Amino acid sequence: MEVIPAIDIKDGRCVRLYQGDYTMETVYSDNPVEMAVKWQSLGATRLHIVDLDGADLGVPRNLKAIAQINDTVWIPLQVGGGIRCMETIEKLLKMGIDRVILGTAAVEDRELVKEACRRFGKSIIIGIDAREGRVATHGWKSETELTTVDHAMSMAKLGVKRFIYTDISRDGTLTEPNFISTFELVDSIRYPVIASGGISSLMHLKLLDKLGVEGAIIGRALYTGDMSLELALKAVN
Repeated sequence: MEVIPAIDIKDGRCVRLYQGDYTMETVYSDNPVEMAVKWQSLGATRLHIVDLDGADLGVPRNLKAIAQINDTVWIPLQVGGGIRCMETIEKLLKMGIDRVILGTAAVEDRELVKEACRRFGKSIIIGIDAREGRVATHGWKSETELTTVDHAMSMAKLGVKRFIYTDISRDGTLTEPNFISTFELVDSIRYPVIASGGISSLMHLKLLDKLGVEGAIIGRALYTGDMSLELALKAVN
């Protein structure tokens, strides 16, 4: 199982939100590039980058910082936040980004998903962010009636091969992941699932590994020191 440090960028700074609430942010660094280099130096094999301003506004706002990270580290990046058109997907992939994450666009523009998967294959990931089992969009501010499993299965029919699942109520809380919903998704779609939200101990990682997830995104726990990246990597390898 891959352990993936998260770098959330807002106003050019590295921050963490609590349950996706933009009014409850903690700034951990004014330099996301330095943070990326730190995680790489500690053994990370991939980084998860989210443009929080982009997720909120619908258009990426921190492409400069993302490009600087991509030009500085040699490990692959997966990037999400405000990616809602083919032009942005192409721009990121031409920049050298390994994987592009579609969230809101996957709910609102199925044709975009279908065409992106046709053209770029496994470079496209669908981010499923859910609150009480229902998919949320627009920076987690809007609720839909879509269930996580139904949404994932409909995306798989369009050619999607990989998913990121986040339980919003757990994100940034240092509690624990939603193991039940994560397993339900893994068991239902039979495609790689990366877990996110509430992962804060080595035991969480070991349990997720047993559930069959492909990867685990860790955010606040790394920044607060509740988890060591080096120990996390050893725990699942």
